[in-house]
Amino acid sequence: MKGIAVLLLLILGALAALPWLQRHLPPHWNPFTPLKVTDAPGPVTQYKLQRLKGDADACLQVLKQAREAGWVDFTQPPAVTGACPLTRPVRIQRFAKVKLSSSFLASCPLAVSSTMFVIQARKSALLSPERSSLTQIDHVGSYACRNIYHRATGRLSEHAAADAWDVTAFRLANGTRLSVERDWQGAGEKSALLRQWFSDGCSWFGNALGPDYNAAHATHFHFGMRGYRLCR
Repeated sequence: MKGIAVLLLLILGALAALPWLQRHLPPHWNPFTPLKVTDAPGPVTQYKLQRLKGDADACLQVLKQAREAGWVDFTQPPAVTGACPLTRPVRIQRFAKVKLSSSFLASCPLAVSSTMFVIQARKSALLSPERSSLTQIDHVGSYACRNIYHRATGRLSEHAAADAWDVTAFRLANGTRLSVERDWQGAGEKSALLRQWFSDGCSWFGNALGPDYNAAHATHFHFGMRGYRLCR
């Protein structure tokens, strides 16, 4: 009985503290506030991102608020039918002050995570020795109706659900181009910044796969939604 009484007191204390927590905790530590794309990385932010995977309406609301705030520009094309259907895809046109080599089709969760990644990537670039803003991301797409590693049989790739984005290079305002294929290896400033961006990706995506994972990823970063902070 004593143990039950203590537990009840703890529960009552936690409930009494909820209003204070909701008012004073910063968004990235407050599980009760809706996600915003400007939230800092952390376990609570990751928890909120995971919840969006199962709530299409809430996810789209986050993305629309981000568009209103100028962080991302996207359209909502018709549903994709066929062997790899997409019920509510979005097409990312550009991010705030960051152009794309081309637009790309994405699931809503991938679109939200990509927006948050780009916001943080811009900060990393400005704090790096380059001291230059990120202006463009080169990529080789997201949606592709295929099996993993293009195999004839096996499970579908994340790309078949528009749940993965393959990034090949980054361009800075000072004219520098950082290529995953060319600049990942070594100990220079380009390699350091690429590794920082890859590490940043671990905070926003379910998985981040790069050149150190296997030969299939020697030329790009694969940012996908499956899993939880799987970085290789």
